[in-house]
Order: sequence, then structure tokens, then C-alpha cells
Amino acid sequence: MIDTQAAVLTAVGEPLALTVIRVDDPEPHEVRVAVTNVGLCHSDLHYMTGTVPTELPVVVGHEVAGVVEAVGSQVSGLRPGDRVVGALTPSCGRCTNCEAGRSTQCQRLGEIRRRPRPAFQTTDGEPIERLGDIGAFSRHVLMRENSLVRLPDDVPLHVGCLLACCVITGVGAVFRGARVRPGSTVAVIGCGGVGSAIIQGARLAGASAIVAIDLDDDRLKAARGYGATHVVNGGDEDLVAELHRQLGGGADYAFEAVGSARTAATALALVRPTGTACLVGIAPGGTELSVPASDFFFEEKRLIGSYMGSGQARHDILQLARLYQQGRLLLDEMVTRVVPFGEINEGFEAMKSGDVTRVVVDLQS
Repeated sequence: MIDTQAAVLTAVGEPLALTVIRVDDPEPHEVRVAVTNVGLCHSDLHYMTGTVPTELPVVVGHEVAGVVEAVGSQVSGLRPGDRVVGALTPSCGRCTNCEAGRSTQCQRLGEIRRRPRPAFQTTDGEPIERLGDIGAFSRHVLMRENSLVRLPDDVPLHVGCLLACCVITGVGAVFRGARVRPGSTVAVIGCGGVGSAIIQGARLAGASAIVAIDLDDDRLKAARGYGATHVVNGGDEDLVAELHRQLGGGADYAFEAVGSARTAATALALVRPTGTACLVGIAPGGTELSVPASDFFFEEKRLIGSYMGSGQARHDILQLARLYQQGRLLLDEMVTRVVPFGEINEGFEAMKSGDVTRVVVDLQS
């Protein structure tokens, strides 16, 4: 067991508190990682603001990259010194979903996450929860071996951490979730980190038109750099009519990256008959959708969800790293700002600005 510094959420709506916690030794299939960088994600804000419930105290944070420091007795594929990025959905590899290539929906997730002792504790020995069994806002974390991917040496850790969440979520929703076809038309609602990755995924998939939709003109300007061919400010006009005007009809695919019932319904309205609306943003707890039944019976539209890229996370992260190495996936451009660990709360405040795609925390500074 080691002592380390972490940013702990002790009360909903309060800033994260930098404090010393204790991190357990690795179990046989676990790896202790010295965290270098973590991306700030709106999913973290759901827990910090209470829109999604969690036990307290808790260490949030999940978009993680770092260096292997110690390994458990049964770990064979990683060793101390390896540079790694999180694949945030551990999987058994043997259940029906894993064997079908959908490891993000592993049916034994609860079982394989179980451990005999709390991974994090206070210095008084009281347990501390960790978001997603990760708790990345800590200078050291424990993760299962099959929840980590070795990162190529020429992929910097401060951009590699984006592969753990927003990039695999967005690009995966395009390729694995909705399975966008070359030449098709795509609309993206919400152009933050995940939305920017969806736009890049649509570009990589060969979409003929990509319409970026957001309330912030700075984000729309950035969206063009990621591959958007059209932009629409969702607050300025009749969104559905404007998209039909720009595309000559509804989109083949619409992606929702905000996480609300209203934008989910909008995504469905944006697609043409037989089109697909894909929900990617995490909605607050208790959110319910109300959509016209006629969209499905008469127009044969499809409404689907996509979680963490809808595929094989470890395999897909390696493919995305290769695309970055080839200059086809933009990661450096997505990192708007890198802040030291002591300024993590200021980093979350900066996320409210429209000129921010992703804020990354340097936990070693």
C-alpha cells in the first residue's frame, strides 16, 4: 500500500479537494499505474453536480494515461515502465457479448471488478469510492491488465489519454455503433470532445456531408477543422428545416453528444426515413425519452445507443493510435489546454468556454 495525492469529491456541488489517500497493492490481475495525464470529461461533471448519483467520498476521473509502476502476480502482458492508456470497460472475453465483439457490454462486469479490499482508502482506513473502478484523479490508480493498452512511444501521453474515452466513444459510435456508410450524410449535435471525435469518425468513414450543430460559434468554427462540411447554430433557427435546406433532405445518420431528452428527440427528427439516430451523450439519471411512434412504423427510422465505442476497446484504441501516427486522427488539436494537478477545479471551470475542446490535467506537475 502506498500514499499518494488525489482530488476527492466529498460533497456534491463542491470543488474537488486535493488530499492524501492510500492505494492498495495490486491484486494478481491488477496493475498499479503512475498517472501522468487525465482528460476532463462532462461525465465527471454529472457526478460532481449530482445529476448522476454516486457514493461519497469518491475519486472521479477516467480518461487516463500513465506509466506502469507495479504488476500483480498473474500479469503477463505489461511490465513496469510501459506507457499505457485506459480501456475503460474491462471484459471477461468469454461471455456472449464479448465473444460477439461487444466487450463494452460484458455480462460479467460486476464479477470481474470485484476485489477483496477497497482500492482507495483514507489515511484513517475508511474506503473511498472510485468512478468506474478507476478514480483517475489520483497520482496512482489500480486497473485490471485487460483494462489497459500499451501506447506507442510516439503518441504523447497528454494526447493519448483522449483515446481512453472521448475519442474511442465518438469514433466508435460512427464505425461500431451506427456503422456509417461511405458517401452518407451525418449530423452531429454537440461539438465538445465527444462530438469532435464523432465528426472525425464521420470524416474517416467517408461521409459526403457532415453537419456540426452547437449553440457556440467557437465550437462550430473548431468543428470545421475536424471535418465538418456544414455548421448550424442550434439556437438561431429552425434546426430541422435548416438541415433539410443544407442537405436537401434529412441526414442518413444523426449523433447526439449532449445527453438530454430534447436533443435526443431532435436527433431522431433530423434523420430521413430509414435513417439512424445514435445517442452517445450520457443523460442525467431519470431522463426519459418521448418520441413519435410513427417515426418507426411508417418511416422505419432507427434509434440506437452507443456506449464507449460499442466494440472491442483494447483493439480499437490501438487502431486509433495508428491513425494518429499517420496524421489522419487529430488529437493534438483537441487538447486546448493542459493544467497542473493543483488547478483541476479551474480546469473544470474552463470547460464551460466554447473555445475549449478538451482540458487535460498533468498529474505530475
